[in-house]
Amino acid sequence: MNIGSKNKKRQVLPSRPDPPTVDQILEDIYGAAPSDPVFSILEQTGQDSPRPSDSEVESRFQQCRQYLELNERLQEVRGRLLRQREELRAAGEHLQKDVEEVRGQKL
Repeated sequence: MNIGSKNKKRQVLPSRPDPPTVDQILEDIYGAAPSDPVFSILEQTGQDSPRPSDSEVESRFQQCRQYLELNERLQEVRGRLLRQREELRAAGEHLQKDVEEVRGQKL
């Protein structure tokens, strides 16, 4: 028996404040000093990465385009395979009926 839990009252938490608007966020960013931890934390932790070169950005963009095109093609092929599977299933049923009909005929 857990006696301690019966005596505890639930604390009602205040509701969460509304998230800041885009304008408020931009105002905070533009109003921050260059030494603000938001801007310097990456340098301090060694996680600051240099901006990728234009050729690297272009290469990644082309990779993304190829991925999206291949994904679209895969979706089209998937749809075609589903239709063909249904056609094969129907043909199999028709064939099975024909086989049963031939077996039932007297020779």
